[in-house]
Amino acid sequence: MLIKARQSNIRTSPRKLALVARAVRALSLTEAMDQLKFMPKRAAQPMLKLFKQAIANAKDQGLDEVNLKTKLLEVKKGPTYKRWRPVSRGRAHSIKKRTSHIILTLEGEKTGKIVKPAVSKIVKPIKPIKPVKLVKRVKSAKPKKGINGTKS
Repeated sequence: MLIKARQSNIRTSPRKLALVARAVRALSLTEAMDQLKFMPKRAAQPMLKLFKQAIANAKDQGLDEVNLKTKLLEVKKGPTYKRWRPVSRGRAHSIKKRTSHIILTLEGEKTGKIVKPAVSKIVKPIKPIKPVKLVKRVKSAKPKKGINGTKS
């Protein structure tokens, strides 16, 4: 069974993400996630997030995390934001802010066991709170005076 996970419009250039993907592509799932946790590149964070997302998708489908293998890890080019920076003599230089998409496909086999979603335990109903009687405040006949003889 194939499990797909996709992350779109990541604000990292595809070239930087491809370096991380190349380092992780041949590894097993657990090894890849360990590598991504400690990799000093900023592009490793969205990749790790995608791996966690794919594993969660697999668990929803009833697959076991141990049986999963990476089939495809692909980095594609996304839309480029075009900005400009003012420079001398009233001119402008263009800035291209590149984005990318990552597609991860996992392959796994269903085991004989049927994995049921976790059901919360039945909780005893809470006893209702007894209503509190409201007490009316009674104003005193004489107003209280402060230190200098004024009402406070």
